[in-house]
Amino acid sequence: MRPINRTLHMPVFNRVEMNVIDLEFTWALHGSQRPGETDMPFLSHEEYFISQTAEARRRLELIQKVVESQIPGATRTISYNMPAFKKQNTFIYFAAFKTHIGIYPPVTDDFALISETEAYRGPKGNLSFPHSEELPLALIGRVIAALASQ
Repeated sequence: MRPINRTLHMPVFNRVEMNVIDLEFTWALHGSQRPGETDMPFLSHEEYFISQTAEARRRLELIQKVVESQIPGATRTISYNMPAFKKQNTFIYFAAFKTHIGIYPPVTDDFALISETEAYRGPKGNLSFPHSEELPLALIGRVIAALASQ
């Protein structure tokens, strides 16, 4: 049984569970299908990418290249049925939605970067890059570096 926060009379969640709750909220907020929602889980980035449109695939591959060039030793993984990277822990998730590419979790430690990404931040701080705009790869690279060091 989950411990109860006696002040709020609500269950206490750990950080991983809160990230899942944040992702669920983001999917519901955008009215989007969950990334990679299929009958079978994806086993690799490639499987996930193939399931996307050509344009979304191109954008996801660009983000993947930025991560691999910025963070030596980062390992590709699938987490919550979307592409992710880990070093010791998973530090970034990214996914294609109907109208945007999402990057999770939010940057929390670099206030200058938080301010710089304001135009892309959702209510929980996760980033959404519209398909109608070019990806700001230099900015995404700084976000990736910040997430890897959090």
